[in-house]
Amino acid sequence: MTPSLLTLLNSVDTPTVCNAIEVAQGQRGFNAFTRGTVLASDPNRVMVGYAVTAKIRGLTPPTEAPEATRARRMQYYRNMAEAPKPSVCVVEDEDVPNAIGAFWGEVNTVVHKGFGMAGALTNGVMRDLGDMAPDFPVVAGSIGPSHGFVHVTALDVPVTVFEMVVRPGDLIHADRHGAVVIPPEVVDQLEAAIARMQSNERLVLDPARSENFDFAAFEAAWTAFEKART
Repeated sequence: MTPSLLTLLNSVDTPTVCNAIEVAQGQRGFNAFTRGTVLASDPNRVMVGYAVTAKIRGLTPPTEAPEATRARRMQYYRNMAEAPKPSVCVVEDEDVPNAIGAFWGEVNTVVHKGFGMAGALTNGVMRDLGDMAPDFPVVAGSIGPSHGFVHVTALDVPVTVFEMVVRPGDLIHADRHGAVVIPPEVVDQLEAAIARMQSNERLVLDPARSENFDFAAFEAAWTAFEKART
């Protein structure tokens, strides 16, 4: 991912990226995106980066020896700190739909931001909404007050969040709409695809915003749009 592409991806929303992937692929049917409604700690920010994955549980205490639980937690933090940047933390809460352990709050957002990560995507719980690290967005499945018995159960494995499978190293774009895994084969085409998609949309948007817009103008604009779009 080039610096210019990273800057561009940080300036557009996730629906734009989904549309641009279809433009790059030349067809509809791309479906590596989240399902359902997500909650965003900062609706005005996006996150872009390569996935660093883990799984957690918090509904019941860990059953293994405390030393093993702590060792896995420390390895989790090492993975996050040493991951190639830009990076996004992607955590599957295995207790969903009964998750209660808020892994994401003031402490973990400050720590992960300190590691240089771009944000966190989880189907689990977040809290401390007024005290989270600024400029570190979290996209989560729910909000709750307690961390429960939250503990890390797996590291560096494929995870599923909001029905989207994420593998370690996948390129992620996420915001208040949800998240998408960007296929590696379209990365080199993505800047041009976004520019083309935005140009196509202006075929309708510009006339629709004019003072003399009516159905005839719409019909002409939409015809041009249909010819241009994927």
